[in-house]
Amino acid sequence: MEYAFSENTDIKVSRVRLGCMSFGKAGLMHDWTLDEKQSEEMIHYALDNGINFFDTANC
Repeated sequence: MEYAFSENTDIKVSRVRLGCMSFGKAGLMHDWTLDEKQSEEMIHYALDNGINFFDTANC
């Protein structure tokens, strides 16, 4: 995994980011939302592969 420093900080983040807009409870915002178990599996996969940058914006 390649990492870069976040602008004007000494925080090192992965260049690959995981978008989390589809995590949560299906049907509240989107029908395609992953349930808690699926979301947890995806997060563990990302962490196991060096991803430490999670985009949690809802838009």
